[in-house]
Amino acid sequence: QVQLVESGGGLTQPGGSLRLSCAASGFTFSAYAMTWARQVPGKGLEWVSRIYSDGSDTHYDADSVKDRFTISRDNAKNTLYLQMNNLKPEDTALYYCARVRPGYGLGSRDLDQYDLWGQGTQVTVSS
Repeated sequence: QVQLVESGGGLTQPGGSLRLSCAASGFTFSAYAMTWARQVPGKGLEWVSRIYSDGSDTHYDADSVKDRFTISRDNAKNTLYLQMNNLKPEDTALYYCARVRPGYGLGSRDLDQYDLWGQGTQVTVSS
């Protein structure tokens, strides 16, 4: 079954850390660029970060996460990661991983460039 399954979310205090994982199955994970995006209820999707298929290139879409979040992947384990440090209340959201369609390189902020999404994992940052 072709799917993405996120995990690692939870409740943490401001300044805390979490590592999100996105387990891929049913397809050749190493052939696809991947992305993390997040959404707060009632607000639009916010792109967080993207990584190329072999991990050689990354991009952070949200200025607010630069220097705090790190995207990575382990193609041997078919898993995408998002290490989140120094978390802030405004990072509270449902975090999704998604697969970039072939031919779009690293992808961009265009929903049409993504063809597979996980169900999301909730991150809540609160004291």
